[in-house]
Amino acid sequence: MAVDSPRGASASAPAPAAALTPAEVLALVPQQAPFRFVDAIHEVDADHIVGSYTFRLDEAFYAGHFPGNPVTPGVILLESMCQVGVVAQGIYLLSREVAADEIGRWTTMFADATVEFSRPVRPGERVTIHGELEFWRRRKLRARIEMFNEAGELVANAVASGMGVRS
Repeated sequence: MAVDSPRGASASAPAPAAALTPAEVLALVPQQAPFRFVDAIHEVDADHIVGSYTFRLDEAFYAGHFPGNPVTPGVILLESMCQVGVVAQGIYLLSREVAADEIGRWTTMFADATVEFSRPVRPGERVTIHGELEFWRRRKLRARIEMFNEAGELVANAVASGMGVRS
């Protein structure tokens, strides 16, 4: 749609890209191995996202956390939750506002979180992360995020936020 500028000239805003698929969102997540803690995005829309990750037996942090009784560090669980509920959700939301060639020029950065841990996650466990959007405005996002183990037990829950930053 053309918009009249204050000087009377016509300018047009770029058309937003079509909504991304879960696989396309995952492909745009900037974190990579060994610091990507999301294997799959199963569902994504403007209000929610569902992703998963399996903590591999050979993750480097298990060697020292804790020898003989390895447990996934809470900060890594939070990182996994934010990679799904903040970064991936932010990519999806941004894709609804900017042209396709602009999406890769933005990064959703973590800003803050309040988190509560309920259960440990051991090497080899698969977790599922559910994010529910609280708000998205001016490229700022806040979400309620929950992580569940394979038995469906709550591992952790958080309210986390981030913001889109042009690269």
